[in-house]
Amino acid sequence: MSTQNEMMQELEALRAENTKLKKASARSISLKVSAKGAVSVYGLGRFPVTLYKGQWDKLLVSVPTIEQFIKDNKSKLAVKAETAVKE
Repeated sequence: MSTQNEMMQELEALRAENTKLKKASARSISLKVSAKGAVSVYGLGRFPVTLYKGQWDKLLVSVPTIEQFIKDNKSKLAVKAETAVKE
């Protein structure tokens, strides 16, 4: 069994790691391959966006259409403060 001193050191190490992970996730996105072989994007919201390769391919080809749609509907769209991008 661990001593109280060892447990306190472990607790401090976990707190430091937790703080580091929170800072990293707050400022950037990250990518992971899911257990089922899909690509998951973390850091856009509370939950990851997960699509299979074929779905990402379709989405990426559609980027110009999506960008134009967003421009055309800008006045109707809401923007979350922490994800807002300055133009």
